[in-house]
Amino acid sequence: MKTLFGALLGFGLSLALIGPSPALADGFTNCTKAAKASWKPASEAEAAAKAAGYEVRRSKIEGSCYEVYGVKDGKLFELFYSPEDLTLKHTKAK
Repeated sequence: MKTLFGALLGFGLSLALIGPSPALADGFTNCTKAAKASWKPASEAEAAAKAAGYEVRRSKIEGSCYEVYGVKDGKLFELFYSPEDLTLKHTKAK
């Protein structure tokens, strides 16, 4: 019993020291420093993705970015827009 407890404790401590894995992160999170009160609506980021030819699946706020999930040419993409001026800051193919 002590051996199992020691092994679990050691494993837990090693995870705590390693910290969050970059593989768990969704991606780009720094798009603007503007206050949320000045952000444009997320629906406008979705509209920008549609205008660029993406079929929008969903969107969410990730850090200080609007993250829009869209499909284009059969591939899934994550598009990161600045909520301040709706400029595309980063694109990630999934």
